[in-house]
Parts: sequence; structure tokens; C-alpha cells
Amino acid sequence: MSALPVIVAMGGINAAGRTSFNQGFRRIVLDALPQQQRQETLLGLASLMNLVRHEDDQLLTKDNDVITPDNVEAKLGEQILAGTLIRRIEKSFFDVDATHWQQKISANAGAPVRFVTKARQLPTPLPSNWQVTELEKGQVEVTIEGEFEIKHDTYRDNPIKAAGQFPTGFDPAALYNSRYQPRGLQATIFAASDAIHSSGLDWQKVMNSVAPDQIGTYSASVAGQVNAEGLGGLFKARLLGERVSTKQLALGLNTMSTDFINAYVTGNVGTTFTTSGACATFLYNLRAAVQDIKAGRTRVAIVASSECAIEPEILEGFGNMSALANEDNLKKLDNSDTVDYRRTSRPFGENCGFTIGEGAQLTILMDDALALELGADILGSVPDVFVNADGYKKSITAPGPGNYITMAKSVALAQAIVGDESIKQRSFILAHGSSTPQNRVTESAIYDRIASAYDINDWPVVAPKAFVGHTIAPASGDQLAFALGVFSDNIMPGVTTIDKVADDVFAERLNIALEHASCEPQDVAFINSKGFGGNNATAPVLSPAVTKHMLTTRHGDDAIAQHAERNKGVKQQQQVYFERAQKGQFDLIYRFGEGLIDENEIAFDTMQMTIPGFDKPIKLSVDNPYADMSK
Repeated sequence: MSALPVIVAMGGINAAGRTSFNQGFRRIVLDALPQQQRQETLLGLASLMNLVRHEDDQLLTKDNDVITPDNVEAKLGEQILAGTLIRRIEKSFFDVDATHWQQKISANAGAPVRFVTKARQLPTPLPSNWQVTELEKGQVEVTIEGEFEIKHDTYRDNPIKAAGQFPTGFDPAALYNSRYQPRGLQATIFAASDAIHSSGLDWQKVMNSVAPDQIGTYSASVAGQVNAEGLGGLFKARLLGERVSTKQLALGLNTMSTDFINAYVTGNVGTTFTTSGACATFLYNLRAAVQDIKAGRTRVAIVASSECAIEPEILEGFGNMSALANEDNLKKLDNSDTVDYRRTSRPFGENCGFTIGEGAQLTILMDDALALELGADILGSVPDVFVNADGYKKSITAPGPGNYITMAKSVALAQAIVGDESIKQRSFILAHGSSTPQNRVTESAIYDRIASAYDINDWPVVAPKAFVGHTIAPASGDQLAFALGVFSDNIMPGVTTIDKVADDVFAERLNIALEHASCEPQDVAFINSKGFGGNNATAPVLSPAVTKHMLTTRHGDDAIAQHAERNKGVKQQQQVYFERAQKGQFDLIYRFGEGLIDENEIAFDTMQMTIPGFDKPIKLSVDNPYADMSK
């Protein structure tokens, strides 16, 4: 029998806030929440955004005013709402009204141009029409005749002015000794810590419950770390007359999120895996983890993605492809002279491009036996992830048939597991929903045709990018976080950024709601992603109730009862972290230089290897898998 990959924790950060305990999801469906959950969500966001601090059992604002959880909304609600989700790009990134660039001017000197500079600043080789006269103290006079070029600093009005930014005031660098690390890696450290703490499990106990090589980390970004501390600074340094640092290349690689989790958070010595699949990157890494768990190679899997790419160059790259929503097109859509920055992302409505976002998402999975043994929370399960390409393409960015295959396989598998009624009555789709005119047509056509084949009517379609933007690598991680939120709270998010579903959307059998609404408990969520280049992926995610039923069938009532008893201690530890996180105390795990393994203490023979710091050995003795070919 295949092991069932069970989701036991999820953490992270995006424009909606913290992922753990469904804070980000609840920010989005805030108006549909019961009053207590609404207050908890707003208080947690206020702490995350450094709008309040907790001292001596008192809650204080920045102005030292005493407030209570009951009046956080009255005092800070407007500021919290304005500083979350998609909004105008804040100047902490760059000035969208005056974006810095260098303009090139070709000139022809009607008369000789002369200037004085330091000799060591002269270019090599010297341009042929430069004449240099040495002066005193290392100075020279340069005379230029004829044609020459000048590059000078200037500024331009950026047509793309909105993004899904982390909540205003949230600064991951301030939460640990970040050592000038790129923002995407800072967010990775936060996401990993958030997931581990919210699991309620003792991580050292988790590590010692299995062999060291049965733990795996599966993570990636797409563009790499494009901030100034990573590849962004590396590529611009010499053009700006600056030096390349010793860290920019190494920290800029798209493997670094995996490496940081291993080296500074979990201490993993097992599988380490990185694969990029454009916008499906999180699902690509999830697929590798799920396959390893099902095969028994991995028993604990960390699956993650991060991307913090709100940089002028990235926006210009997507913008020049006409992929991003810009001001002029949004004004035309609304027949208005102003832009509502909150509504720049409009999946399945009249739209003009996607809105970029930043985020980091991380989920922890275990095989079903280990999850029960440790008393872990059961948040859901992932029976498989399907990946298919598009075949021959005319345009590398255009959609193709691959997503038909991944969606059809996912629905077929889910139907085989939970039955026809669950698929028809209690399943929903977390759409890629990028907010481009082409996507709304092609993606909706896939869903509508599959719904017809399975006789599904009013199939709910949820579009997370309407609220947090397109975070690129972790985008399907955002979708998974939404799915867990729906399972937990029984609220189906609507696409509130559109006035109506566009006329060219295939929606005869779909339910693309415009408002959030309560729903009956769901059995299955389909996480769908359509990436550039034909990187299509879909994952069926089974609800906690369905997963627990499957675990009971496999392991029996006694095992489930024992799990419930162990889970009490896990719940207590979760509550401890929840209360600390509500106060902005996230206790980031960053073990720089701690727990180093002395390689001289590694002991092994032909049967097994023991690693310092791990209770269980790594087995080395194996049967010949090709015995029938080795005779």
C-alpha cells in the first residue's frame, strides 16, 4: 500500500498576512467571519504590522494609547485594511511615480568639451577621440572632440503601480540576524518558523522519529533572489559603478530557499530537492515530496517556495510582455481617470493583466503512520500531483493541452477515492486565475468541459490572485493555504474585485461568485496552476474529514483514539504559539553556526551509518533491485 502524504502544518506570509492558523485566509474573508475570529484576525495583523505592542498585559499603540482587542478595529481597522492585500506599491520598494533609470544621450561636440577628473577614473581603453593632459596630484584634463555618449541618472513614471506586498510595517529582517540576506530568503526563514511552531510538534522529536535520510526539503524560487543583496545587485553593480559583493551570486540562486531551510532551520541531512516550473513551482516541488512519501523514501517532507520580486526590472520585463495590468488599461476598463489599486487583479472578469505579488509558503507533510504516531494535526492530504506539458507551441507563453490532462487526472483520482457525490456536491477549484484576458477564457474552458464530463453543476471556482497577486513560485502555495482555510472555516471566497464574470468566460457549469459565502463542509480542493512555457500542474487535496476517515479505515479505531490522545499535547503547544504570534512574537528559528556536525564522529560499517545528533541510523544494506538482471 502507498503511504498517504498528510498535511500536518502550513506557514508563510503574503499580502494577506501570516499563513498559520488561517490568518491570511481570514483577512480575505474578513467580512464573512464571526465576530471573535474577526477580532483575532485584526489583532494578529496589527501585531504583524507593528501597529501595536504588548507590555505588562496591556495593548499599546505606537502613540502609547491603551487599547483592547475589542476596539482594535475601531482604532486601527482602517490602517490594517489599507496596509494589506493588493495596493499601490509603497516607496520602501521604489517610487512608482519616479522610478530611477539611466538615460543614454548621444551628443556631438560643436566645440571641444573639457573636464577634469582623477587619472585612476579614466576608462580602459581610452576612447579614440579623448585627449588626456596630466595635471598635478593625480588629476588629468580630458578633451573630447566629435561624437560621444552620456548616461545620466533620471526618473520615469512607471505605468505599473500596484502589487501584492507584505503587510505594511512587516519586516522579516528585523525578526532575526538577517545578515544582509535577500528579502526572499528572509521570508523563507519566517515561513519555515511559522510552519514548525504552528505544527505544535517538537522538531527535534520529529527528526529523531525517523532515519535521518527519511526527511526531505523540497523548495525553489523562479527568478532567484532578485533583490539588491542577490542577483539583482550582482547584475547591476558594475553598470552602477559599484562592487560585486562576495554574497550576491551565492545568495541569488533559486536553490537558496531549500539550502536555508536545511542549514539554518531544520538541520536536515536527508533529501534536498529544488525544481522550478514557472508559476507551478510550488506544485512541482510538492509532487516530488508526495512521490517520495508514497514510495517510502521520505517520511517527513518540507515543501516550500518563496519569491520577492517587486523590483523595477521584473515589473518592466512582465510589463513589456503586456502581462501586467497597467494604469492606462485599467482606466480604459473602468472608463475613469483614476485607478482603484485594490482591484487591479480581476480573475475571470474584464481584465488587462496580472498583478505581481511577493510571498513565501511552506507546508509540512508526513506519511500517515508517522502523523498518527506523533499526534500531529491532520489538516488534509495530497494523494498525488499531476504535471503535464503542452507539446508543440507557437508562443512559449501561450496555454496548451497540458492543463486539460492534469485537471482530468486529478478529478479522476479524487472520484476514485471519495466517490461521485463528493466530486459533484463537495469539491471546489483553486484556480490559477492570473487575471489576463487569455487565461480567463482558456482556464474556464477546461473547468467547464471537465464539469460537463462529470456532470458537475455550479462548481465553485476560487481565485486567490484577486487578493494577494501573483507571487510566481509560491502562487500554488497561496492556493493551498486558501484550500485549508475553506476546509477549516467553511467559507467560500468570492472574486470580489470584479463587477461581473466576463462574457467570454465559459461558466455554464461553474460558480464564480462575486461575494464570500458560507458553504457546507467540502471534501476535495483542486489546486491548479498554468505556468509559462507549458508548466501545468494540478493537485487534488483531500479535506481533514476525508483524510481522517481514510486513516481510520487503514489503521483502525484504536490507532485513531491513541492519535487523539497524543494530539492534546500538540494542541496545547499550538495554542502557545498562537498567543505569542498574536503578540508579534514569532520566535524565528535561525541556527547560524549551531549544531554543526563533526564529520570525524560519523560512524558506519557496511550495514548502517550513525550521524551525530540523530537517534536513528541510516541503513546502508539493501537488496539488489536488479537481481533478475544480475545473474
